[in-house]
Amino acid sequence: MLKSYKTEINPTPEQKVKINKTIGTCRYVYNFYLGHNKVLYDKGEKFMTGKSFSVWLNNEYIPGNPDKAWIKEVYSKAVKKSIEDGYTAFTRFFKHQSAFPNFKKKGKSDVKMYFVKNNPKDCKCERHRLNIPTLGWVRLKEKGYIPTIKDGWKIKSGTVSMKADRYYVSVLVEIPDIKIANNSGDGIGIDLGLKDFAVISNGKTYKNINKSARVGKLEKRLRREQRCLSRKYENLKKGESTQKNIQKQKLKVQRLHHKIDSIRTVYINKTVAEIVKTKPSYIAIEDLNVSGMMKNKHLSKAVASQKFYEFRTKLKAKCDNNGIELRIVDRWYPSSKMCHCCGSIKKDLKLSDRIYRCSCGYIEDRDFNASLNLRDAVTYEVA
Repeated sequence: MLKSYKTEINPTPEQKVKINKTIGTCRYVYNFYLGHNKVLYDKGEKFMTGKSFSVWLNNEYIPGNPDKAWIKEVYSKAVKKSIEDGYTAFTRFFKHQSAFPNFKKKGKSDVKMYFVKNNPKDCKCERHRLNIPTLGWVRLKEKGYIPTIKDGWKIKSGTVSMKADRYYVSVLVEIPDIKIANNSGDGIGIDLGLKDFAVISNGKTYKNINKSARVGKLEKRLRREQRCLSRKYENLKKGESTQKNIQKQKLKVQRLHHKIDSIRTVYINKTVAEIVKTKPSYIAIEDLNVSGMMKNKHLSKAVASQKFYEFRTKLKAKCDNNGIELRIVDRWYPSSKMCHCCGSIKKDLKLSDRIYRCSCGYIEDRDFNASLNLRDAVTYEVA
């Protein structure tokens, strides 16, 4: 069984230079692979796979262009992985599973440094440090989180990433198969929304973390820092500002974005953990049309900040680890408009109607009524 662990690291200045150089090279090679295939397509020539491009790059292109020899100065496995990622993106495009691959922009795209265990000395982990190929021993900020050598668990591969001038390592660990306990509890339904993040059919309600005072203060501060950054760019045209000051201000904005994102992620992790700890026999959620909801200019920001897709992904992973069946109810299922008592459908229900009132005398909170209907749904797909 494979399990991933992600934690923050504290590299030395020399290690930071190596990480930044490797990430920059991987971004350049990824973009070069996309651009090269685009040129071949325009000429009507054959598409070049990732393996053939890697052979051509190392044996023909770099020897013929000495100014590109810096590509070979970084970890070769990381460069090769970036080419494989480009080939995967093209494969998904050819299968009509995604749009045409985009070029990765410096400072905006999430590019990572990939590493893999090649020999017994690589990827060793102790309580406070981790051995990464070409970097050596890197100190961990969270001690004892990643399984160590003494535990007998092996690290297969991993990635190093950078966000808001902070560095993180994510490793894939091979662990023994866990015995899944029998979950004899009743099933539950979860209704996700904007007023409250999640309403559970067992009566538990998880508030919207974006309405808290802490997030509100950070968002207010973020708006102020973004206006300051915008003014610096305006002054740059007049020659009244310097590039160094802009980089400092950009880092302030990135750190605030990262802090707000971390608060939302931690809240989702705690919510998923609490739900799974109740040990239900199954969990039913609705297949939300998030892309359609994002088209509403009045709700798009609120929908994006709720991170519904991340919640569903993490809930599925937790359910798989604990032997809980995750049921995905169709998005057209009238969970909000259906009366849980008599089953009649109220077609004229508005979004502003927060209390569900039925002609049979049934009165209940709109979201709680939807969670009950999701729990009792007969038609669904198992994720």
